[in-house]
Amino acid sequence: MVASTHWLASAAGMAILERGGNAFDAAAATGFTLQVVEPHLNGPGGDLPVILWSADRGEPLVVCGQGTAPAAATVERFRQLGHELVPGTGLLAACVPGAFDGWMLLLREFGTLGPEDVLEHAIGYAEDGYPVIPAITATIERTESLLRRWPGSAELYLPAPQPGSRFRNRALAATYRRILNEAGSGTREERIDRARDAFYRGFVAQELDRFNRENDGLLTAEDLGEWQATIEPPVTFDYRGYTVCKTGPWGQGPVLLQQLALLAGFDLASLGPAEYVHTVVECSKLAFADREAFYGDPDFVDVPLEALLSPEYNDERRSLVDEAASGELRPGGGRLPTLVAAAAAVGGGEPTRGDTVHLDVVDRWGNMVSATPSGGWLQSSPVIPALGWPLGTRAQMFWLEEGLPSTLEPRKRPRTTLSPSLALRDGEPYLAFGTPGGDQQDQWSLHVFLNHVHFGLDLQAAIDHPEFHTDDFPSSFYPRQREPRSLAIESRFGPEVIDELRDRGHDIVDAGPFALGRVTAVAREDGMLRAGASPRGMQGYAAGR
Repeated sequence: MVASTHWLASAAGMAILERGGNAFDAAAATGFTLQVVEPHLNGPGGDLPVILWSADRGEPLVVCGQGTAPAAATVERFRQLGHELVPGTGLLAACVPGAFDGWMLLLREFGTLGPEDVLEHAIGYAEDGYPVIPAITATIERTESLLRRWPGSAELYLPAPQPGSRFRNRALAATYRRILNEAGSGTREERIDRARDAFYRGFVAQELDRFNRENDGLLTAEDLGEWQATIEPPVTFDYRGYTVCKTGPWGQGPVLLQQLALLAGFDLASLGPAEYVHTVVECSKLAFADREAFYGDPDFVDVPLEALLSPEYNDERRSLVDEAASGELRPGGGRLPTLVAAAAAVGGGEPTRGDTVHLDVVDRWGNMVSATPSGGWLQSSPVIPALGWPLGTRAQMFWLEEGLPSTLEPRKRPRTTLSPSLALRDGEPYLAFGTPGGDQQDQWSLHVFLNHVHFGLDLQAAIDHPEFHTDDFPSSFYPRQREPRSLAIESRFGPEVIDELRDRGHDIVDAGPFALGRVTAVAREDGMLRAGASPRGMQGYAAGR
């Protein structure tokens, strides 16, 4: 089974499974295809977190393909340049592009095929073309004035290709072909290692270095050469017979676990619809406030996850949930950025902000993968003509206020929003799931999980069920605005439910009937494989046999 946010990527993953590849081979092929066919949502300059179950190793693991800040990226440097926040666009917000090494590490350690196999479909679509989806056109048209300031971007993307037309990115295809040429022959592992070298210590790193030096960026070839993707254990929480696995606090993943720890004290199945939404949202606010107060790269800061997930802490925090919507940011302790109040007044965010993609794969052998690639959006930073893609802007998730867990520091991972999920049942892999959506990822994913676990909905029904979320915490994206008491909700909940939530003090935004989230999921139970993909956006697709 393969489920992803674009039908062509799901088809590429299935093609790999059909030819005998495993879930890790298929995930890499799916991920590289998504870079090509959804360039407004991810690209080679972006990031990659993966949660996996290896049948051979018999344990869940995390692949961290989250690049670090450049060595030259300091709070002092940004202050000297006149910034109170890391910009949301341009080269100053670039971190080391981690997606390529993340996919190659997954392939090397867990896959069976070579780099030429997993890049085949991506190169084909980049070279020969793929049909443009309406969201690509809308993104380019919305950001045209910015793209015109970047010659490489204007040449590639303007005038905006129209929906349904064929679009090619031959420079990207040439970059990947050159990587494969430099990978050469030899064993599978040797070819993968040489491909990684070509990107991080070879011609790609040199071109990124040159482009940044000529355009006042901070990223260097040395930054790329001294970084590599890593494998680490997940953070886990046991909930109603399931063990839910997430990334470490260099991502927002543990915030889903914190929500579960709070919700464990409620009989959710007995609540009416409005009370259920209210309870889940109020617990989300508490968990996300802790995200702001405590989360950061654990290589740099001590994040007290054991305490944050403990019964004692959550019993105390749960008492803060009452009948009315809270408009306060209430972390359990620690410092919050003093810039939050000022940032809230800036406005609705940049029109250049991007979204994300997601994929889930399970194979016949019981391997399971959940991955949420993102960043390197076509509208985030100038396209580098020699490579065919822009860098990412993940550094915008750092604060420039000293002394916070997510304060900018050289070679530090930003606290991202990218958040794949894996759930075990009785110690065996059961469910891989996730969604695009920035700060909302660990709300929409949570709701699908609760729909399945508490209400017995199958995967597709759990995904299709009406969605909701709050933005009552600082946004992870420039300009870091916060919307107290906000509650976006799909209209299919019905007017009575929405009116009751409004009476409780929620600031309601009617999102329409099918607008929130793009969750995909795969599951394995007693040898039977299942999958689902959101109809929202009309492009996600689940397939299998």
